Amino acid sequence: MVDETVIYASGTELIERYRKRELSPVEVTKEILTRIDRFNPAINAFTTVTHDLALEHAKRAEEAYRRGDAGPLSGVPVSIKDLTPTKGIRTARGSLLSADWIPEEDAPVVERLYAAGVVMLGKTNTPELGWKGDSGNRVFGPTYNPWHRERTAGGSSGGAAAAVATGMGPLAQGSDGAGSIRIPAAFCGIFGHKQSFGLVPQYPSSAVGDLSHLGPMTRTVADAALMLNVMSGADARDRLSWTSGIDYLHGLDGGVAGLRIAWSSDLGYAEVAPAVAERTAAAVRVFADLGAEVVSADPGLASPKWIIDAMWSTAMAGYFAGRLEEVGPLLDPGLLRVVQEAGRFSGADMGRAMQERNTYYAGMRAFMEQYDLLVTPTMPATAFRAGDDAPEASRREGVAPLDWTPFTYPFNLTGQPAATVPCGFDEEGLPVGLQIVGRWRDDSTVLRAAAAFERAMPWRELTPPVE
Repeated sequence: MVDETVIYASGTELIERYRKRELSPVEVTKEILTRIDRFNPAINAFTTVTHDLALEHAKRAEEAYRRGDAGPLSGVPVSIKDLTPTKGIRTARGSLLSADWIPEEDAPVVERLYAAGVVMLGKTNTPELGWKGDSGNRVFGPTYNPWHRERTAGGSSGGAAAAVATGMGPLAQGSDGAGSIRIPAAFCGIFGHKQSFGLVPQYPSSAVGDLSHLGPMTRTVADAALMLNVMSGADARDRLSWTSGIDYLHGLDGGVAGLRIAWSSDLGYAEVAPAVAERTAAAVRVFADLGAEVVSADPGLASPKWIIDAMWSTAMAGYFAGRLEEVGPLLDPGLLRVVQEAGRFSGADMGRAMQERNTYYAGMRAFMEQYDLLVTPTMPATAFRAGDDAPEASRREGVAPLDWTPFTYPFNLTGQPAATVPCGFDEEGLPVGLQIVGRWRDDSTVLRAAAAFERAMPWRELTPPVE
């Protein structure tokens, strides 16, 4: 039996202990699988658990360490979001339309994780096609927040966040089309990184096209950097992917002294809950204490909510074009409404949305020329009720589906790197997240700042009461 402290060990710690022969990948994997069997029924993080494959991978890793040719992630357990195709493993995508789909090929990101030696634990829950900020769907139901079982784990990578938060594997792959890594990471109190657009190839392409980013969700910044090293780089199957040539582990201990950081509590227009405003304002002062110059500043740009609404809803409508009458009754009712309401946008509206997206990017780029980083709250409020499509306050006439997450989707439009770090709890004991946004393709500085914050305000020992 493995000491239960390994349940919350980071991937980098597991690798070090594997190399020293202090731990066995097989025994660690058995312990985590046992934990999944124990806690997943209540949390509903996993849709499929690949027990046999996990043990097979763990045995291979053990042999690789014995031979001395272990890969960069050999023996480290990982989960894959149920939107991402996995050869031979059910990939339901939260949809009755693909509830029993068994892909015939792996996505590039899965290929790379396998080649690095990971232990595949299974697939994690997501809403249908990742359409909302709660991970409930008509196939598996919602994923519950481990800090408060009546609240959502977030979405659309909610299963991934809940799994990592509860010790059901240290690494998870998520995806983010309007905040779907950062929303659940913030709600569940873990680290999540939406990398620069295209740095991690995406194939098949997302229903929402170039709004979507694949990225790591972990308990530590170093683990995310290690995952990013493995996952990143150009792939011909994604024509927009690119290679940075950067080792994202390098320089994590560089600190933030001398950096110029813009702090915006509301981006000039967002409404923020008092507890979130208080916790994030206190958290950003940590960067000043660490030697950064922190300046209160807003980008001075109007909310791009109509742009994301137009692009998101019409993309979903396009996905079901020509077959909505046939498949409509099988869709999540909320997704169906989004698709039906997309008819209010004309072709000219979409052309204008794309033009204004470029204008918004240009404005944000100009603003970021003055600063190394922009820091904001990740979410304006903490986790809402599990199973709901959005917070109750946002479910009123005239509010678009994504209005309630005003800090996340702007950076899907711009493609900038953006991470969330845990920075405290509200009065109900729910996690609050702080978002760190970088310049165009500058993931290294985002990760370096997140690591500095992690050292100053460590969150790893703060684990949810699931025992």
